[in-house]
Amino acid sequence: MRDENKTARKQRIEAAALELLAEKGYLATSMLSVAKRARASNETLYNWYGNKQGLFRSLVEANAGEVKALLENDLAQERPPEATLKALGPLLLGLLVSDKAITLNRAAAADPSGELARELTQAGRDTVAPLIADVFIKARGAGILAFDDAGEAVGLYLDLLVGDLQIRRVLGAVPVLTQAGTDRRAAVALDNLLILLKVGEDVN
Repeated sequence: MRDENKTARKQRIEAAALELLAEKGYLATSMLSVAKRARASNETLYNWYGNKQGLFRSLVEANAGEVKALLENDLAQERPPEATLKALGPLLLGLLVSDKAITLNRAAAADPSGELARELTQAGRDTVAPLIADVFIKARGAGILAFDDAGEAVGLYLDLLVGDLQIRRVLGAVPVLTQAGTDRRAAVALDNLLILLKVGEDVN
């Protein structure tokens, strides 16, 4: 199968999986129902994803993929950490409050098995947060940030960037952010982070 055809089929399968997740929830969404919605064979889904858990892990990984790629590329190319943080904020915030992320989080919250929540954590935050921590450590080495624990510093940044916005999106209390709103909130979060973790200041 040509790469572009496989990519198109995978996009169709993953779009069908998200639609069914929103309609039926995680437990009631089967590989067969996804295959039927996507007009693909059940065998294809199992060959490509292994099982339902693998299919939804792929959705989470794809959602976090752009952020992960930015961080990995910037770290590998030794881009100045402040430039990475400026680019990271709008991208990460857009990811976390996107319709796709909200659909996954709503379904995870309603899934009594906890399986989808584990996939969201492992393929999402547990993958991206250590890369952000690496950027923070570079920023500390460059004299941009001051902190003792990188994990705590990343947690502070995420609190500033996202706050309760994602949960309010999950609850349907706020609409999708515009790009201008995303950029503005990300810029404010970074400004506040630089103030709170200012070099030479006691952050406790």
